[in-house]
Amino acid sequence: MTVISYEELKQIFDLVESSTRTESRYNVAPTQQVAVVRSNGENNILTSMRWGLIPSWSKDATIASHTINARCETITEKPAFRHAIKYSRCIIPISGFYEWSHTDGKKIPHFIHLPDCSPMSLAGIWEHWKNPEGQEIETFSILTTTANSLLSSLHDRMPVILQPEYYNLWLSKSMHHPQELAHLYQPFPTDRMTLYEVSNLVNNPRFDSPACIVQV
Repeated sequence: MTVISYEELKQIFDLVESSTRTESRYNVAPTQQVAVVRSNGENNILTSMRWGLIPSWSKDATIASHTINARCETITEKPAFRHAIKYSRCIIPISGFYEWSHTDGKKIPHFIHLPDCSPMSLAGIWEHWKNPEGQEIETFSILTTTANSLLSSLHDRMPVILQPEYYNLWLSKSMHHPQELAHLYQPFPTDRMTLYEVSNLVNNPRFDSPACIVQV
């Protein structure tokens, strides 16, 4: 994933002032801290969470490697997700994301974004978890749906991307009926996305530079 500026997020989501800030990032990977938008019941706020959801009941953090994404078709059935989808939803705002094709045993990365470079808002869920030392950690997972025709040549899944008119519904603290969210899980329209091949520099999660999104 790639991240957009705080000032842009503040305008899009009508954020109240927060100590959390975003900085330019071009290669966000699972287990890293990511800025997400959530509601506190009165206002939208920006906060930093770790990518890879750890349910409050989990005894340790090892589950996080399996909860980076949550399939929308089964999210109400999975013990790790069914509380969060009712009570703890969030939005992960990004400028684009990566997906890989496989040719001759090589992973070839592609950058997926909107043609006008406007932000994407990914549907997410989050949880509180306390580690054995008593430290509270907030973590999140990204919802996925069936890939549209543009992405299907790369992968059979894609993130659930929310339209602006549904931001408030998704973030609402008073809406606890997941079935009312099901209509949001449609693949994002193919004609409103574009992609191109980028350098394999993004295959190294420690490399974070504008070079990651340069077309090759």
